[in-house]
Amino acid sequence: MDKSLSSRIFLGLFAGLLLGTAIQYIFNGITLFDTYLLGLAENAGTMFVSLIKLLVVPLVYISIVCGIVELKDIRSFGRLGGKTFGLYLLNTIIAIVAALTVAYLVQPGAGVDLANTVAGSVAITATETPDIASLVVNIVPSNPVQAFAEGDMLQIIFMAILTGIAIQALDSRSGPAVRTFKVANEIMMKLIGLVMSLAPYGVFALMIHLGATLDAQTLMSVASYVALVVVMLAFWIFIFYPMMVQLTTGISAREFSRKTREQVLFSLSTASSNATIPVTMRTLTDKIGVSKSVAGFGVPLGATMNMSGVSIYIAIATVFCANAFGQPFALSDMLTLGFTVLLLSIGAGGVPGGGIVMVGVLLHQLGIPPEGLAIVAAVDRINDMFCTSSNVVGDTAVNTIVAKSEGEIQPVVEDKAATTAEVTS
Repeated sequence: MDKSLSSRIFLGLFAGLLLGTAIQYIFNGITLFDTYLLGLAENAGTMFVSLIKLLVVPLVYISIVCGIVELKDIRSFGRLGGKTFGLYLLNTIIAIVAALTVAYLVQPGAGVDLANTVAGSVAITATETPDIASLVVNIVPSNPVQAFAEGDMLQIIFMAILTGIAIQALDSRSGPAVRTFKVANEIMMKLIGLVMSLAPYGVFALMIHLGATLDAQTLMSVASYVALVVVMLAFWIFIFYPMMVQLTTGISAREFSRKTREQVLFSLSTASSNATIPVTMRTLTDKIGVSKSVAGFGVPLGATMNMSGVSIYIAIATVFCANAFGQPFALSDMLTLGFTVLLLSIGAGGVPGGGIVMVGVLLHQLGIPPEGLAIVAAVDRINDMFCTSSNVVGDTAVNTIVAKSEGEIQPVVEDKAATTAEVTS
């Protein structure tokens, strides 16, 4: 029996991590393994992620336009957008409050003397803390070509919304434009299917590189911090979101977790919210039964602003660094820290490493010694994997809730054989 895609992705993830660890600790110094094989894996993994990203910009633009033109009543767009935006914002705020509460109670990094730790340096690009006004102003692009070239998601979403509304306004004359975008959307779905067939091999290559480069000694020095971040994010992925979906939609928590398993495994390997957009779209439409109009609008928006995982990560990382350098936050500082985390999490890029850049900016803004960033960066890949999974599962949960409230969920007839294989694998 042919294994499900999620099972093959899991096998690729486990086998790659095992082989990478063997290269670091058993075959270290053997040129065939730690130079040629590792270099081949790194290149293959980079190509796979680039292949996914190749589809992201056209997918976002086309899917949002299709989502709007498929709305029977354009007035429902305002309601749909308001619900989606509001739930994303509420989700991020709840995540920040929970993360800061747990961090204040647990105090990660207390007793750790990072001031005398020499861990190299981490170079980051200087970035000012984004403010709400600049975020709003920058949504409107002055150069659409530049927006597409740079992959500025907020600007692309804005242009797609304008395009969809303009096509809707054509009424009876909109037929050719609607058909063009629908065909383009079908083409994108075919391309996604082709690329996803390569996912087990891409994940295998990515995990080889991770296993071969992870510094176990550095990991152990901050094990409690890593464990706190991972436990918080795992709670959000496997308990909080499934329970929220069950309470609001009637879809059982177990069923939701099963249907998002492929999404979790893929996001763990790529650590990129943007790269996981195609998988999130497929999870919503093909597995949960959310309409394409809801998924097409909500998923790209979520990849840009629904950063609950990032907010949990950077909040705990900042408290850890502050404690490790003997500069703990007072309870009165938590409101300022929370608001800053909210702005930074929305501005975080949906690409691997986006969180660590935001941690660096936050340390600078709050006057915490930046040397701690080297330690945080050493274990960033592990935390980034889980915070990405939290982000994308959050996108799925919010869009499922919105679709249920709009009556935009249809029962999905599943392949029993595939389902059995997925559950028992």
